[in-house]
Amino acid sequence: MDNRLVLTVLFVTLSWISSGTYAQTTALVTTAPVTGAATAAPNATATAAPTAVATAAPPLVTNITVVPLPAAINNTGCGSQQLCASEPSECNPSVAGSCFFLSAKQQSGNNFDFGLSGESAGYISATLSTDSTLGGNDSTYVCANNNGVVNFFSTFLNNGVLTVTDLPVNSVRGRVSGRTIQCTFAATIPTANTRASPLTLSVGTGAFNSALTANRALGAPSAQLRSNIADLGNPKTNVTNLITSNTITLQQSLTQVLLITIGLLGLAAL
Repeated sequence: MDNRLVLTVLFVTLSWISSGTYAQTTALVTTAPVTGAATAAPNATATAAPTAVATAAPPLVTNITVVPLPAAINNTGCGSQQLCASEPSECNPSVAGSCFFLSAKQQSGNNFDFGLSGESAGYISATLSTDSTLGGNDSTYVCANNNGVVNFFSTFLNNGVLTVTDLPVNSVRGRVSGRTIQCTFAATIPTANTRASPLTLSVGTGAFNSALTANRALGAPSAQLRSNIADLGNPKTNVTNLITSNTITLQQSLTQVLLITIGLLGLAAL
């Protein structure tokens, strides 16, 4: 009887853990909440077809001079006025704590306004890829903490290496508060053709050494958020952090295997 009681307690406990893990998985849609907006399923694709917008404006003129960002970035307008991705899901970058956040709002054609926030002692970065594979000469925008002042770099990310290059980006603003780095900027997004196309997004962190030359100053980025393919022109696009999603899915699968094993052992003991 004692063995049966122990097996029963273990089975109930693991069932409870499995239910909690499933609830976490369903909460992984990282689009920030919008009052009155419907909540989408975790891995649902966008309900609207990708926005095909011909370039109505020329590429932006490059100017990466950084001016102070007067107020903290927040998640106002996410899901209605701008596309947002965050980790943890639904975090507000204006609140102190570990929150990685990227927003994109279309100006005209392929020109977008971006907001980037994250926690790092070195730099945070936003990578835009025209395919599902990150790191193949993808446009990457870097906001680095240089003794409390933001340094901005436009780069290409290739095989884990950031190479500083001129990209069509301007209107850069930045602020540092403790380990929180935030910046806003306008950029002409990379596209596979002349129309705004869906992109894979990534937010990363890395080391920064201001004493070195620009290319050597930036360490390899470590991704904190990597999205499914997202349509930047559609604020209602569902964005899922595939890094966290894959981790929780694996944990749930292992828990289910343990539940089945405990159940079989219990039956054998009867």
